Amino acid sequence: MTTDKPLRADARRNRDALIAKAREVFDTGDFFDLRFDDFARLAGVGTGTLYRHFPTREALAEAVYHGEVAALCDRARRLQATLPPAEALATFLRDMVDHIAAHEGLARTLATLMADRSGGLAEGSRALEQAVTELMAAAVQAGTVRDDVDAGAVMMALHGISAAHDRPNWRAEADDVITLVLDGLRRPL
Repeated sequence: MTTDKPLRADARRNRDALIAKAREVFDTGDFFDLRFDDFARLAGVGTGTLYRHFPTREALAEAVYHGEVAALCDRARRLQATLPPAEALATFLRDMVDHIAAHEGLARTLATLMADRSGGLAEGSRALEQAVTELMAAAVQAGTVRDDVDAGAVMMALHGISAAHDRPNWRAEADDVITLVLDGLRRPL
């Protein structure tokens, strides 16, 4: 729910409680086993509060997704401010794999619920790509990363990693793909 004015403290707490409970339920994979109204009870708020903030499952899933994207973009900025550019990029890409592994339920929920509502997802994807673009630009400027590969290619690798989540050795293979990407980005000597 987007509003022009900030939420009151109690409304913010209720909204945050709903998002936190939804994130927890997504991570356990029980999202589709619960009636939508049950989120209110689990979050400790009334049903009216749930529908006031999130009139649909899609709206709730999108809010969780946007929170995750904001946290990841913030992580990219902190890494860029505290680590050498190549290390910041490598750390962020490995963090993305960790995030994909930890939030498989959210990814599956979003894919199922929002296949025809890609606007909100596309906005988040653009924000993540911008974060990768900024990390790569800093590494290019530092002379550690090639300048002929753009962030879209790196994002494509991350999407591929996410899409292959059902593979038996997914985690090890995902780490290997990130190593390949980083090796491929390294500026030749």
